[in-house]
Amino acid sequence: MLVDEAVELLNRALHAQALASANPSSRAELSPEGAERILIGFGSGEETAAGRFRDARQVDVAPRSSRRRRREEELRPQERVAAILGGRERADACETLLLRARADLDAGREREAALQLRVGLEALLVELKGALADPGHKEDMAALQARRGEAGEAANEALAGDLAPERRGQVEELLKLSERVLRRRRVLKG
Repeated sequence: MLVDEAVELLNRALHAQALASANPSSRAELSPEGAERILIGFGSGEETAAGRFRDARQVDVAPRSSRRRRREEELRPQERVAAILGGRERADACETLLLRARADLDAGREREAALQLRVGLEALLVELKGALADPGHKEDMAALQARRGEAGEAANEALAGDLAPERRGQVEELLKLSERVLRRRRVLKG
C-alpha cells in the first residue's frame, strides 16, 4: 500500500537523522494508525513543506471495529502505563529489547534486529521463566529455550555482515514467538 511505503521511507529518514545527530531520543517510529490524518497528494517542495498541495486526497487507514472494542483497546495500554508509573508493575528488560528488535526488523534493519533479539531472548528466558501456569506458556518457553542457539548464530552472522534469507526468517520466527509469550502474559495477568 502506498501509505505503508511512505511511512517506511519517513521512518528510514528519522532513523538516519537520529544516527547523524547521535541523538537516541530523536528516534521515533511512526505508524499509519498513529497519524491524525493521512494525505496523498502532490505539490512543489515549498508547498508540501508548508502543508499545502496542488491536489491531495485524505486516506482512511483506521481499522473497522466496534466503538466499545476500540475504546477497550485504547485504554489497556494506558492502564499499564499507570501501573508502571505508579510502581504497581515493573517493565521487564526483555520487553524493551524485543520491542527494539521488532522496530528494527520492521524498518529493514535486519542486523540490528538480530543483535537485539539475542539479548532480548536471553532476558525473556530468565525474566518470564515460570511466570504463568499455562500450558501454552510452558510450551513456547521450551521452544524458545531449544532455539536460543539460532538467535546467537543470527547475531554472530549480523556482526559479520548481512543476514542470509534463511537466517532472517529465523529471526522473524523467534521474534514472533517471543512476542506471543509477552502478549499471553499481558492477557492472562490482565
